[in-house]
Amino acid sequence: MGNKYEQSVLKNMTLEESKGLQFRLMDEITKEFKNNEFFHLGDVGLHPDYHRPLMTARVEHVLAKTFETEACALVRGSGTGAIRVILSTLLEAGDQCIVHTAPMYTTTKETFRLMGLKQNQVNFNDHSAIVQALQEDKKSKVFYVQHSRQQPSDVYDLKEILLLVKEKRPDLLIVVDDNYCAMKTKKIGTQYGADFSTFSGFKLLGPVGIGVILGKKEMIEQIHQRNYSGGGQVQGFEAHELLRSLAFAPVMIAIQNEQVEELCFRLNNGEVQGISEAYITNAQSKNVIVELIEPIATRVIELASKYGAATFPVGAESRFELIPMIYRVSGSFLESRPELKEHGIRINPMKSSATTAIRILQKTLAEISRG
Repeated sequence: MGNKYEQSVLKNMTLEESKGLQFRLMDEITKEFKNNEFFHLGDVGLHPDYHRPLMTARVEHVLAKTFETEACALVRGSGTGAIRVILSTLLEAGDQCIVHTAPMYTTTKETFRLMGLKQNQVNFNDHSAIVQALQEDKKSKVFYVQHSRQQPSDVYDLKEILLLVKEKRPDLLIVVDDNYCAMKTKKIGTQYGADFSTFSGFKLLGPVGIGVILGKKEMIEQIHQRNYSGGGQVQGFEAHELLRSLAFAPVMIAIQNEQVEELCFRLNNGEVQGISEAYITNAQSKNVIVELIEPIATRVIELASKYGAATFPVGAESRFELIPMIYRVSGSFLESRPELKEHGIRINPMKSSATTAIRILQKTLAEISRG
């Protein structure tokens, strides 16, 4: 059985491409750190030359070079914090943005509410609608786009959209939410021409609470100037820990992607009874949505933990999430397809195998059948 949302699935890097990204990161590290400096785990406080920890500034330089952009800022608040900081730097309260018509990620929606930002909602799956909005909308100051899917029916190509915006409205700043896509897909927003990319280091095996902003140097410098408080800094030892963590992320994620695809294939070939269909989506992280014949999704999730699965996220691919996850379908997907609340579950093998995820699902469904 094919994936009914096949067009919506983002293409991950191959294992070889992931190794290439890992090696590029390590190459940039060797250019920045000499004479065994990499073994110095980092400072704290406001270094007089950088107004932030020296190690933090050096890690930011490595990340900017690795992702082929002008500058980088590490900020508090993970991906949500990164989005909040860049939007508050580019916009004033009450300003307008062009956004996708699909349900917005919960914390992003809250950022828009807090800032009182107006939305010009445009269907990003429709090029003609985008062109019309770019021609007619003279109020919006930012074009905001999420790299991962906001709903199952999304099929837009990020690269094509960014090229279109730059062609029609080069004056319009583009911000891309690259959460769940950085170090997974071949490129991120800024590498396709966006002005800024944001993502969470926490979702790439990094320490809790660090967000990454990449993009134009002028605005990144403004972020550093505004975040002058010592307590608001990502301290040097935290930045160093993030950099060490990122070195492991690309290849581990490529292996995980391999197991996601194997899991979907095996479920659609009848290895587990009681399933209507399974398909891969980029509902936040890349995972398998399983539609059950019976309305027992809530019960499956409750019981799966008994057999070793995680049934709620910590950060949806954080360093804590090694065991397979069997949990509810994402809120934005449920908003577009409410029936999945009782018939749908989401499975991500994380760092385990497809075989382990299938064993847990089989035991869970067997117990429900007996009971």
